Amino acid sequence: MKKIFFVLMLLIFAVSCSIGPDYVRPPVEIPDSTLYVQDYTVEDSLALALADTTWWELFGDTVLTYLITTAVQENNDIKIAAARVDQYMGLYGVNQSDYYPKFDAGVSGQIGESNSQGVKFRDNRFNVSLSAFWEIDIWGKIRRANEAALADLLAAEEVRRGIILSITSLIANSYFDLLSLDTQLEIAKRTVESRAKSLELFQLRWERGDISQLEISQLESEYWYAKSQIPLLEKSIVQLENAISVLLGRNPGPIPRGQMIADLILPEIPESLPSTLLERRPDVLEAEQQLIAANARIGVVKSLYYPSLSLTGLIGFSNNDIAKLFEPSSFVWNAGGSLLAPIFRAGEISSQVESAEAIQRQAFFNYIKSVQTAFSDAQNALVERKKTEEIYFSDGKRLEAITTYYNLSNMRYEEGATSYLEVLDAERNLFNSELGYVQSRATLMKSAVGIFSSLAGGWLDKTAYESYQPMNTVEELPEPDQPSENGNE
Repeated sequence: MKKIFFVLMLLIFAVSCSIGPDYVRPPVEIPDSTLYVQDYTVEDSLALALADTTWWELFGDTVLTYLITTAVQENNDIKIAAARVDQYMGLYGVNQSDYYPKFDAGVSGQIGESNSQGVKFRDNRFNVSLSAFWEIDIWGKIRRANEAALADLLAAEEVRRGIILSITSLIANSYFDLLSLDTQLEIAKRTVESRAKSLELFQLRWERGDISQLEISQLESEYWYAKSQIPLLEKSIVQLENAISVLLGRNPGPIPRGQMIADLILPEIPESLPSTLLERRPDVLEAEQQLIAANARIGVVKSLYYPSLSLTGLIGFSNNDIAKLFEPSSFVWNAGGSLLAPIFRAGEISSQVESAEAIQRQAFFNYIKSVQTAFSDAQNALVERKKTEEIYFSDGKRLEAITTYYNLSNMRYEEGATSYLEVLDAERNLFNSELGYVQSRATLMKSAVGIFSSLAGGWLDKTAYESYQPMNTVEELPEPDQPSENGNE
């Protein structure tokens, strides 16, 4: 009874003891509860609701929704990330198995003959056995290893979520660029057609001597400039379609279109964001899991300073006559244990601890950096959205003014008040302004995508759930202990 009591007390002690620092979330200097851009702000509730919205549906283009839905299911980068989650799931299972005894079954047979002083002896031995090995986790080494493995797994899942975030944003931005190129190509073709007619007419007038060589040469120059934009835009369209096809997990090919770039709906977006939204970003969560893993591995290494206790046992049958192998007289068993403690390692363990602590410091600073980067990205996205809207408005006003200038210059030319060079100048500015205005429209749409990407709220949770999944879902894992937020150890 004393022996049993001693073993039970030992096991209770093993369960309660863990070497190494417990994880505490590092204190991070967080701005006010709302991220401001200059002097404007809105209620947090709108931003929180927007963070949970499937944002690509707000643009009013079913083709965009189709492309993103396809990409999150078929994109190969997402599939690679899902397979990596499976890899870490397997490693986590390997670490969990160390909690339990290991059992092995063995069957062996040996037949031989020996000669001693001219007398031959048969030397046969047959064995059937079941052996067990169990390392008692006295100092929490196995517990810390499992803590690190779980953090590695959750970090891999955050990488997968981060890739999903990137792919959805990249699909949307590429699609807006594609619609912009379509409209620019249409403008270029229309301009070339108009200039070709003017050039044909002016060549007849030049042959009659009504206009100078200067005017006809200038018109030819503008014609060929506009014409050179067509193959440039067509090349860009094909290349962008091929890039989107790869994002969809397909071979290069054409991409369907929905709305025109001018017909897309610009979602209403708050001009400020609650700081709490940034804590949901995959890059921040991944960095914290990496810190948790590095912190736990300090305990794994520090446990090497202390003795390790292992229990072994064996039961089975052994006999030199296989016919009598399973008779009661052949039954064998043994049980034992070993306690192994380091005496002299020439600084090996202390160096491993030093290395683990250095890795933990790297993960600590990387976590701080990721939080700071998240705030920077969010602020930049807000500024991008606001200033791009101002640029788009200015480009629209400029286009209106140049259109008026072009119409007036045509009227002045027809009345003989000016030369055609003024019309050409107005036409050149109008062409460039039309292209620039379309590009500004696409940039404005992409600035909205940047806001949604910085939110990384409920929409990402939903999309990650609907995307290509790892074979073993991470949702079945136990929830890790929630860290404290009042300091770092």
